[in-house]
Parts: sequence; C-alpha cells; structure tokens
Amino acid sequence: MADEPGDGDGDLEPFTDTALYALGAYFADRHPELMDDVVAQAQRIEDTGAERYAHGEGVSLEAALQTLITGLAVRYYRAVAGSS
Repeated sequence: MADEPGDGDGDLEPFTDTALYALGAYFADRHPELMDDVVAQAQRIEDTGAERYAHGEGVSLEAALQTLITGLAVRYYRAVAGSS
C-alpha cells in the first residue's frame, strides 16, 4: 500500500533535490549536536528581524542571515527526512 511509511519515499525526491535540503543535510551530518541550537537561534532572528538581531547581538547582518538560512535549512531537512 502506497500510504505505508517507507513505501512512498520516491514521492519525496523532488523535496530532497534542493539546495535547502542539501544544506540542512550537510549541517545535520557535520554538526548534529548543534541542530537544535541553530534552529532556536534562527527562530530568534526571524522573530526579531535580521537587522535588529544583528545589531543587538553585535554580529554582521550577513552572519545573522547565514544563521537564519542554516536554521531554515535544518528545519526543512527535518521536515522532509522525518528526523528530530
């Protein structure tokens, strides 16, 4: 039955063939212990706004945006791969 877990893995292929998924997978592979931290930090950046966050934390806007994108990539990877 196609609705069984694992039977529809081919249906996820379009979602795993993206740069965002690849970035999330790479980060998860290289830094599994930091996944929760980067997602939480990205959420703070999203809630605060990248410019305000960068100014308040004393980091460059580029660094804040890189963290935001990495956190989004990890969230995307987790959603598609079904990992925690």
